[in-house]
Amino acid sequence: MEVISTLPTARVFKAYVIESDTIFPKAVPHAIKGVDYLQGTGAPGSIRMVSFVPGLGIEYLKEKVDAVDPNNLSYTYTVIESDVFKNMIKKISYETKFSEAPNGGTIVNVTTKFYSVGDVEIKEEAIKDSLQNRSQIFKAVEEYLLANPDA
Repeated sequence: MEVISTLPTARVFKAYVIESDTIFPKAVPHAIKGVDYLQGTGAPGSIRMVSFVPGLGIEYLKEKVDAVDPNNLSYTYTVIESDVFKNMIKKISYETKFSEAPNGGTIVNVTTKFYSVGDVEIKEEAIKDSLQNRSQIFKAVEEYLLANPDA
C-alpha cells in the first residue's frame, strides 16, 4: 500500500510512529478509543493494545513493535492478537517506510504480510478491506495534523 501526504516526512513519521498512541485516538475518535502500552514505551519489544469504539466489528488488537528506525524513517510491527483473528490469522506484520515526496510531502509505503493458521486461506476481500481501513486512518491523521498545526 502506498499513501501520499502533503506534510513533511519528519512530521508524518513522528505522528504515525513516535506519537501514534496519543494522535490516533484524537484523529480517529469515531474508530479508535485508545492506545495503551502493556509493555515498554514504544521501543522494539514493546506491546501495545489498540481499543476500538463499539460497533465496528473489532474490539481490540495487540501490536508488538519489531523495529523503529528514525534515521531511515522505517517502522516495523506485528499484530499478534485480535478478537477478529478467530483461529484464522496467526499474525499480521507491517513494514512501513517513510520517504520524501518530490513535492516536499511524504510517501508512505506499507508492506503487509498475513500469516494464517494452518491451511486457512485468507480471502482477498478481507485483505483489501484491511488495507482500505489502514489507508483511511493515515488520511484521517493527516487531516487532523493539518487542522492542528501544533499537534
